[in-house]
Amino acid sequence: MTRSQRIHELLTAAFAPSVLDVVDDSHKHAGHAGARPEGETHYTVKIVSDKFEGLSRVAMQRAVMSALQQEFDTGLHALSIKASS
Repeated sequence: MTRSQRIHELLTAAFAPSVLDVVDDSHKHAGHAGARPEGETHYTVKIVSDKFEGLSRVAMQRAVMSALQQEFDTGLHALSIKASS
């Protein structure tokens, strides 16, 4: 299973989103800190979930980061998050 697939599964389980797009941007960061030759280090996530209702932008981002902690622990380096309710 790829990191993209794991991210998708983890976010689906945590937030039951109505919209979820996971894009691997690693190729754009070759040679940067945290980048690996095999990729799977830099991602953009667009997520829309009712579970974010009433949360601030920072709180939504923290919730997403928390849900993906195991991925950060195993090599996910950077995540751009576009979250809304």
